[in-house]
Amino acid sequence: MSPVRRAMALASTALPTKTGLSLWCPTSSSLVRRFPARFSPIGSRIASRGLVTASFANENREFVIIGGGNAAGYAARTFVENGMADGRLCIVTKEAYAPYERPALTKAYLFPPEKKPARLPGFHTCVGGGGERQTPDWYKEKGIEMIYEDPVTGADFEKQTLTTNTGKQLKYGSLIIATGCTASRLPDKIGGNLPGVHYIREVADADSLISSLGKAKKVVIVGGGYIGMEVAAAAVAWNLDTTIVFPEDQLLQRLFTPSLAQKYEELYRQNGVKFVKGASINNIEAGSDGRVTAVKLADGSTIEADTVVIGIGAKPAIGPFETLAMNKSIGGIQVDGLFRTSTPGIFAIGDVAAFPLKIYDRMTRVEHVDHARRSAQHCVKSLLTAHTDTYDYLPYFYSRVFEYEGSSRKVWWQFFGDNVGETVEVGNFDPKIATFWIDSGRLKGVLVESGSPEEFQLLPKLARSQPIVDKAKLASASSVEEALEIAQAALQS
Repeated sequence: MSPVRRAMALASTALPTKTGLSLWCPTSSSLVRRFPARFSPIGSRIASRGLVTASFANENREFVIIGGGNAAGYAARTFVENGMADGRLCIVTKEAYAPYERPALTKAYLFPPEKKPARLPGFHTCVGGGGERQTPDWYKEKGIEMIYEDPVTGADFEKQTLTTNTGKQLKYGSLIIATGCTASRLPDKIGGNLPGVHYIREVADADSLISSLGKAKKVVIVGGGYIGMEVAAAAVAWNLDTTIVFPEDQLLQRLFTPSLAQKYEELYRQNGVKFVKGASINNIEAGSDGRVTAVKLADGSTIEADTVVIGIGAKPAIGPFETLAMNKSIGGIQVDGLFRTSTPGIFAIGDVAAFPLKIYDRMTRVEHVDHARRSAQHCVKSLLTAHTDTYDYLPYFYSRVFEYEGSSRKVWWQFFGDNVGETVEVGNFDPKIATFWIDSGRLKGVLVESGSPEEFQLLPKLARSQPIVDKAKLASASSVEEALEIAQAALQS
């Protein structure tokens, strides 16, 4: 950026926008927060030029995003779309990479070399949402300042400053926290961090796992959720002896019905995957070289392993922001329908945010790429424009496994809505199956495996409209196609 251009950008800091409201405040006149008595937008502009306070490490200080995942990438795009990124926006990330589509790390990124694995820059945001691939050069071209490999470790909300791991001091006008989650870990004392034990949240984690998979013979995966299912499917592509261990009595218990889980478990067994259900980990054992050799279960039995992957959930990456208002029941930073925290000028988006789920009238926290994308866009639009509509999210989950070359069957399912009430299952999983959740006569949620593009497009319409459906008629459908036609007809009745 030229010196003149930078000066113009700095001069505009905190000046009124076309809506007549300060960029340092919420943009609805009914929601404007007053500046603290000590705070002056003009003084802040002078400080941002380094004329009053000590110099800060970031040149772009009007908006700062902390985090380098999906939410940060989609927020950056929204700033650009609104003409408010160049010379104004700074992104601080602990990773060495520009924001990327994180779900790839447990899917195509883990494929063996001969199966055409995904690699950066192929999955930088926002390709997963049908947008432009935002490489590091893209951020430079858009005038967005990137600070890599230097996580924020401290925050002073009164002074509107941040401290990074290397000691840099950063200044912000409006702060967006997009730190996501960290993987839940097994304790050190039971071998949770032995060489050969892996957790996956970042590219470096996935690279380390790939290195192990290339040498492995026996893999044990702890956890029967999304991570466990996706990593196990990838391990099959490496032709490895693969076992999944989890304490529940079925796969993905939070979503799948017992019948649906049984069908997926059989598909995995056909691919050579073994299951140990209803089991808990006592400890992970190591050999004389310190590397993992086995997983010992609570019942005293052991499973040999030279690579162990832990996928037992995640927790919000609160970091230095624990003094903000938290939601103690579901975790995460409490925000409203515009992603504002209780502290003026500070927002939280993506996995780390506990937000009001308008459609079901409850607070929730969603760890999913779709929410990361949508919450980022909604937050930035609310910050920059007169957009004051409450975020109205429809829960959506999906998974894609066994999608590498040579796979006997590629799996892709999608779910929309709420998995409450009674269920109706249609289809025999060859090749399709659908599950409908019905509560008080209304269709609340729907999952379809191996649907067509048109069928997948129908699902959110059904889940959002919650039509009254005839359960008996739905259950008598001879195929998934017929069942979806019945549900679609209920939309119009």
